[in-house]
Amino acid sequence: MQINPGAAEFPHRQIAAQLKTQVRRGDWQPGERLPSIPAIAEMFGVAKQTVQRAVDQLRVEGILITKPGSGTYVRGTRRRLNRLARGRYGGFRGYHTDLAARYRQQLVSVGRSPAPPEVADAFGVSDGTDLLCRRHLVRTEDSPVEVGASWFLPADTAGTSLERAEAFGRPLYQEAEEATGRRYVSATDTISARQPSREEAEILQIRPDTPVLHLLHVAYDERRKPIEVAQATWPGPVTTLTEEYKIPAPVADPDPDPGLDLG
Repeated sequence: MQINPGAAEFPHRQIAAQLKTQVRRGDWQPGERLPSIPAIAEMFGVAKQTVQRAVDQLRVEGILITKPGSGTYVRGTRRRLNRLARGRYGGFRGYHTDLAARYRQQLVSVGRSPAPPEVADAFGVSDGTDLLCRRHLVRTEDSPVEVGASWFLPADTAGTSLERAEAFGRPLYQEAEEATGRRYVSATDTISARQPSREEAEILQIRPDTPVLHLLHVAYDERRKPIEVAQATWPGPVTTLTEEYKIPAPVADPDPDPGLDLG
């Protein structure tokens, strides 16, 4: 292991690239602990701070994870989440079985809460308006992978099961359809990348400088009135969003007007 002092690339980036190569080559397997920061610094003949910067870079990229008091480990493969509208509703308006098999959703809280701006805008109400909020956390066997919330207008949910702090044993949208008497007809997904809030970083067990992917999902009835506004936030470096779709065949141009001079 060595770095090139004369290279244009910073030393910590050179180290990060070599460590990444070793991980991809299989020198360290997912879940395996790397040598300590001082040990890696000695291998490369650099200061510990330089190695720490390299580790920080790979941690943000989702390749390594640091466990306080334990060390730095190779993270598992990137989690593939099909969490767009189609994945949520499934092919037959039921559970998306692939997701149900791999992830566990935990209901965290149910109650009135001030609407954040993006939710208020979707419903067409003022920022901070009290709405019904059902917050959840999704986990795999080893770590949390999603923090989210579903918002509803109190006028739609008063006295219904949606106000109860309980899971329903079926997708939330099915419960909402029955409770509100309104059918989900269309939906929009808006995905953005940003830095996490302090609370999101703590819940997702990521560094505050690790980017996250954020989804705003708005579900409408046949009158294009929002029924539910859902939010979901995932650790960006270890999350991929995949959607498969058909590409239409090209349509032949109509015959040009024979009277038109194309010369």
